[in-house]
Amino acid sequence: MLNEKADHLKELPEIARKLVEQFAEERVFAIYGKMGAGKTTFIQSVCRVLGSGDTVTSPTFALINEYNTEKNGSVFHFDFYRIKNLEEVFDLGYEDYLYSGSYCLIEWPELIEPLLPEKVVKVKIEVEEDGSRKISAAIE
Repeated sequence: MLNEKADHLKELPEIARKLVEQFAEERVFAIYGKMGAGKTTFIQSVCRVLGSGDTVTSPTFALINEYNTEKNGSVFHFDFYRIKNLEEVFDLGYEDYLYSGSYCLIEWPELIEPLLPEKVVKVKIEVEEDGSRKISAAIE
């Protein structure tokens, strides 16, 4: 279990490092949080920790972005905010990604819950009243 608090953006890389280290054997990360909680910003930090120098942006319309790393292969970044039904996810060939052994970072996973693998790291980002972020993660 990971429980961290970020008062500033500059703290995200260290929290991302802890996440990757603590769940070193895992490859599928479901990132939960309300609109504006910082899901994409946190994923940017995770991608840097994994060794990607690519520009990390939310794949809101494309549904998936692929980032390259030297030692961790491809990192797949999903954003399911705009899906209308699970058929769209099937058409995307989600199984090929989620069961590939590559890192998969998923925004808005609650919209595809029935399709998530049994063993997934659920990362929750909550905005506190003072604007800080509470970041927790566990395998559920």
